[in-house]
This record gives sequence, structure tokens and C-alpha cells, in this order.
Amino acid sequence: MVASVMSDTLKLSQARRGDRGVIVQVGEPGPVDEHALELERRLLELGFVEGARVEVLHEGLFGRDPIAMRVDDMRVALRRHEAARLTVRFEPAVSTEVGFVPEEAAA
Repeated sequence: MVASVMSDTLKLSQARRGDRGVIVQVGEPGPVDEHALELERRLLELGFVEGARVEVLHEGLFGRDPIAMRVDDMRVALRRHEAARLTVRFEPAVSTEVGFVPEEAAA
């Protein structure tokens, strides 16, 4: 069961458009430099706290950078290297084709 929980937990920088989940960790455990601490502080001030719901809304054209996302009820854009400081437990993808009936079958 642990493997299934770990498999859906990734860095926010690895997310794709439409991915949704909950932040489970801000920053990295262990020793960090001053720059990393400042970035973590800024992320917390922006609302990237443990338990916050996130959804990736848009990715930039070049290198998929920056990422626009919804964090609870606000929209924020981050660079991928900033998003790499956030660990998110993603929800399983929901197929948009559930209940899809081909036109031939409907007639």
C-alpha cells in the first residue's frame, strides 16, 4: 500500500496541465542554503502551505515554463525550479470520456 501512496506523490515541477492535488511538503528536509530558505519563505507567503489544493492551469510554450496554477482560490505562476520545492500528492486522472456514447450508438 505504501508504494501506491508514493507513486502519486511528485514534485509540482513534474505536473502537467490539468493535474490536481494537495501539497504535502514545502521545501526539502535536511540542510539547505540561504537562497533555498528564502524561496521556501516566499512560497509559504504566497499560500503554498501543506494541505493547500493545487491545479495546474497552463504551461509556458518554451520548456513548459512558467506554470500557472490555482492554489486554493487564487491563481499564481511559478518557474519550474521554484515549483520543484513543493511536493504534491496528485489525484488520479479522471477520464473525460466517462459516459461517452458514440453517435452511432445514440441513434
